[in-house]
Amino acid sequence: MISFLLNIRRSNKKLLTIFIDSAAIILAIFLSFALRLGKWYVPEDQFIFFLSIVAPLFAIPIFMKFDLYSGILRFIGLRTIYQIFLAISIYAISWGVLAHFMSENGIPTSVIMINWVLSLILISGSRLLARKIFLKSSKSTNIKRVVIYGAGSTGRQLMSALIQSEDYEIYGFIDESKELQGNTIDGLRIWTPNEIEMIISDFRIDEVLVAIEDISTSEKRKIINFLSDYDIEVKVVPSYSDLSSGRAKIADLREPQIEDLLGRDQVMPNKVFLERNVTNKVVLITGAGGSIGSELSRQILKLKPKKLILLEHNELALYSINHELMNTDKVVPILGSVSNFELVFSLLKRFKVNTVYHAAAYKHVPMVEFNSIEGIKNNVFGTLTCVKASVKAKVNHFLLISTDKAVRPTNIMGVTKRISELVLQAYAQENLPTKFSMVRFGNVLNSSGSVIPLFKNQINDGGPVTVTHKEIIRYFMTINEAVELVIQAGAVSKNGAVCVLEMGEPVKIFDLAKNMIRLSGLKLRDDKNPDGDIEIKISGLRPGEKLYEELIVSEKSIPTEHPMIKMELENFITLDKLETFLVDLKNSIEISNYTEIRKVLKEIVPEYTPNKDIVDYMHVTK
Repeated sequence: MISFLLNIRRSNKKLLTIFIDSAAIILAIFLSFALRLGKWYVPEDQFIFFLSIVAPLFAIPIFMKFDLYSGILRFIGLRTIYQIFLAISIYAISWGVLAHFMSENGIPTSVIMINWVLSLILISGSRLLARKIFLKSSKSTNIKRVVIYGAGSTGRQLMSALIQSEDYEIYGFIDESKELQGNTIDGLRIWTPNEIEMIISDFRIDEVLVAIEDISTSEKRKIINFLSDYDIEVKVVPSYSDLSSGRAKIADLREPQIEDLLGRDQVMPNKVFLERNVTNKVVLITGAGGSIGSELSRQILKLKPKKLILLEHNELALYSINHELMNTDKVVPILGSVSNFELVFSLLKRFKVNTVYHAAAYKHVPMVEFNSIEGIKNNVFGTLTCVKASVKAKVNHFLLISTDKAVRPTNIMGVTKRISELVLQAYAQENLPTKFSMVRFGNVLNSSGSVIPLFKNQINDGGPVTVTHKEIIRYFMTINEAVELVIQAGAVSKNGAVCVLEMGEPVKIFDLAKNMIRLSGLKLRDDKNPDGDIEIKISGLRPGEKLYEELIVSEKSIPTEHPMIKMELENFITLDKLETFLVDLKNSIEISNYTEIRKVLKEIVPEYTPNKDIVDYMHVTK
């Protein structure tokens, strides 16, 4: 029967609703007399009896005027109920006045009031009942039983959205507010977090939907970690930025991402700092097709530079970022190497570049360790080439993207980045027109070479997930926030200072792997759970890899105008002395003397302590 009613034509549904309303209107009148007199009563006054029978002729036109027959019953809400209230009020008063003054003996005022109340109950109640029946019958057989974590405005909006859905049945809310606990919203109870185990068991809950407005990342992480102790699927509403920008709707639920567990409470960027070295200036980005370089390109273009030069030696990477930006008036893609002085200088001179962001580097630790000479050429001498070209072209500001691996390095990648810092620090002492600054930070989520894409692929392949050491820790930051801070760091830094980004608390990679397995909807296979889905294997530290990374060499950090950026005034080498070291390094590279190369690297950076013998693929031991 319900299926038949759902599938009949819209015009026939409208006629059926009018018929039901008409019957309800007549019934309400007779019931109002009965309730007033305490017995069933049919009006003896022929005019009142006639007026009762033809009451729908008064009501239905009023109902039509208020569009009570144009809405879809399954989707009625508070606005429809309000329209019903107004329509019935006008009808009941009109009918009552007519009946009272036109009949021979009149009718009691209480009958008019009772008729108004009963009409309101019957008309609105019939619609709400139909809505509930239609929604229940139209839901899929795979309906999910859910509770909403958060009884605030976001939780209530989510409830309203899901009520219309055919896939969810809501069994209540969970909220940490003691003021809300024990109350109800639209008949749904608000529970305490301590009752979640009982709720899951008693109502056979399939999912918990986290819907809290203005929640900090740390609070979200706390909730998700709390819910992870239970064998229940967790989903979250889109971020506030996605909702406010229109990129997502409240009902676009998603599984928690690793960013929800690793991200930190982000400080809103300072517009003045963002624009200082970028807006209305000509900007050059080296390594523009890499993870950091491409995000720099995106954000800097939004800051409206006069011109944006993209320098990249990888043709596909350059094509990809240039195609994405698609701004031919401002964006100039240049294919070439940072080691080509003539090219770099010509670019800087021809376009009158104001600011250089030097992101080009080989940065994958084992890869650079096995190809050390190319790593040194690109990271050290590529940086030196860009610095010399910038000085000659009188660039205003040169900023180096560095890494936490430059602090007390144990690998080629780290020591080459520290030498790159030393190059900038040495030139900063020469009273040149170019200001030099460096920004040092840890891992960025989902960047090339990051463990996160590796773990995702391993999980998708069924495992195992490989972790080099159970105690290894790393700092993490979203690539968007890292680049925002990089741009601002260049604006607040002093000439020759190393800027260090506030990275928050370090993360155990082993815990990261466990969380990623869980967020994928799978279970860890270990001694406690031999029937789990994915195993974690310890593979051992790779050449040059450290258990932990550091961001500063000393404790001499000083604050800047930005709360998330500090400066470190580290010891440096004079330019004359550094140039002597670099000549020795270049000579050793030309004859591929790996032992001498390592010796010179240690002379330049005394704190460089390699943890492995030379493992370069081109190194031949005797």
